[in-house]
Amino acid sequence: MKYSFRILFLPLLICLALSGSLTAAVIFKPNEKKTRYRAPGEEETSGTAAQLFERAQAAERRGNPKSAIKAYRTIVKKYPRDTLAPGACFRMGQLQEQTHQYILAAQSYAVLADRYQKSERFEEAIDGLFRIGEVYLKGQKQKILGLKIKSGMSQAVLIFNTIIRTAPYGKHTARAQFNLGRAYEKQGSNELAIAAYQAVVEKFPNDPIAVDAQYQIGYIWSQASSSGTYDPATAAHAKVGFEDFLARYPNSEKAAQARENLNRMERKQTSTAYDIAKYYDKQKHYRAAAIYYNEVIRQQPSSPQAERAKKRVSELRAKFGDEKLQSPAVTAAAANKKSRKPQTSEEMPPPSSNETAPLPAPDIDTSLPPPASLLPDSTTAPSSELSPSPTPETTASP
Repeated sequence: MKYSFRILFLPLLICLALSGSLTAAVIFKPNEKKTRYRAPGEEETSGTAAQLFERAQAAERRGNPKSAIKAYRTIVKKYPRDTLAPGACFRMGQLQEQTHQYILAAQSYAVLADRYQKSERFEEAIDGLFRIGEVYLKGQKQKILGLKIKSGMSQAVLIFNTIIRTAPYGKHTARAQFNLGRAYEKQGSNELAIAAYQAVVEKFPNDPIAVDAQYQIGYIWSQASSSGTYDPATAAHAKVGFEDFLARYPNSEKAAQARENLNRMERKQTSTAYDIAKYYDKQKHYRAAAIYYNEVIRQQPSSPQAERAKKRVSELRAKFGDEKLQSPAVTAAAANKKSRKPQTSEEMPPPSSNETAPLPAPDIDTSLPPPASLLPDSTTAPSSELSPSPTPETTASP
């Protein structure tokens, strides 16, 4: 009897416990004999847009952002054309941002920017997108199942592209375009980064951020030219990038650094040409050696390497004569000179290093300093109200 009483009493205790923790709503309808119970939270997803909006506001007053977000989301999904939908979408984004659900917040702001461009909340939604984009640009990682396993650069790219597309003439667009370049650069997508920076220079030439964009173009090329096998074409792009920067912004605070980068590149170019000349000289390819010695003399005529190159060219001329040291193009031009009218020095083609054997790989140059715009972050972005250590969530979009 004792044990049977316990068995009967146990379900009653469980029911009492559940009734204390779950506050199910009791629904009475006219002409309905049975009473229907609605599960907690179900009432947040039913009703008109006005009823849902009031329910969401009441949840906010109770300090229950989760329930409020659920009701606001239902308005956007079920009543997208209702006048309350833009405000619900914006408020949902705000609550998601405040609770550190940054991916969801960005999605909510993006929905508003796409669907409700005439809304009075449009500019505020773009502000929110920009804030969250910079959070990810500065290195915030996405968190999946409690683990930070994915870089946020891809999210930054999506967010800044959304700003550029939905607000092409907005107050944040120039900076968003520049930040897009930075995100691509951090991903190692240099071609996309250069294209993004070039768009800043072309579309927003009078914006202060255009200075940084032009500088970054030269810097990316210079980094590419100083890593791996020396590429004269890449080095030429780098020089053009910095020269364009100095032509456009001669009074910039970065002008001195750009000049120093150019000088370093010229010294590196001269040093590389000298090393190649010595390599061919040692291999007894004297014609190729002479071409590169002359390149050293042309690039930096007053450098110590140029003095040594002049001396060695004189020795080779004395030993082999000028004709043996000329490039095939120059030799052919000289042969044609006898049968055709004389050519001026301006008409003579210059020696080409491309006519020689493949070049040896030089040492990697890591001497270039980082550009000022990639030193510790300083941004013209609006002051963020985000907490210093946010944890983005990756869940379904609104």
